[in-house]
Amino acid sequence: MSFDIDTYRRITAKLSFEDIDFDAFRDCPLTADALRCLRYMHDVENHTVCYLRDVLVTRAHRDPEVTSFLTLWNFEEYWHGEAIARVLAAHDETSGIGRIAAMRQRLPRRDGLRPISFQVASAVTPHLTAVQMTWGAVNEWTTQAGYARLAGLADHPVLTELLSRIMKQEGRHIDFYASQAKSRLGGSRAAQRITRWALRKYWAPVGSGVMPTDEVRFLSSYLFGGEEGRAMADRIDRRVDRLPGLDGLGLMKGVVAA
Repeated sequence: MSFDIDTYRRITAKLSFEDIDFDAFRDCPLTADALRCLRYMHDVENHTVCYLRDVLVTRAHRDPEVTSFLTLWNFEEYWHGEAIARVLAAHDETSGIGRIAAMRQRLPRRDGLRPISFQVASAVTPHLTAVQMTWGAVNEWTTQAGYARLAGLADHPVLTELLSRIMKQEGRHIDFYASQAKSRLGGSRAAQRITRWALRKYWAPVGSGVMPTDEVRFLSSYLFGGEEGRAMADRIDRRVDRLPGLDGLGLMKGVVAA
């Protein structure tokens, strides 16, 4: 089923969390491991706009459906970060602008070169947008699964309700990226080859480019370790397998085994 951008435009909204009882976290706080995951998720959600920067310097900006989606997607992701910030604040954790600024100060200097590398890649191949849309699908699948897994592990009713609302919006993001990936990969063997190569060589868990290695390893093992976590990872790999030309990559299998 194709993605209806007009429907998405009508239903896009700021995440509703005004009725969430954040004070409940003061009475019944989350575990240290759950908070460690939320700090990671807070930082990554708030870095979405920087990923958007990297996409818009490529030929993807010529596609009005892609740019319409990305505008609305970035808006929703911003409010996901704000909602998680409220959870952290309820635990007297640093969040919001102060935390985001500190994170961006820690980024390596090469991060400033990313737009240039994307521009060059876009000039070299007309199939970079296929790579970006497929990459987005994989990242959204893992993000939604990560939220679901954290909700189960934390077993906190208020957090579960908040994450359920976030996951509902993430589901629409998945629909767009997966639809774009299927369309762009299905129409070109070259796009399949380039995307397969890019994912095999460069893909890593969401946040790998901005979070410390130890935090990436912790999040991956905490959320995707154990029987239930591995089952989620396997489901993501099966979804990637169903994309044209991408069967057998085993992206999440590699993450779990690392």
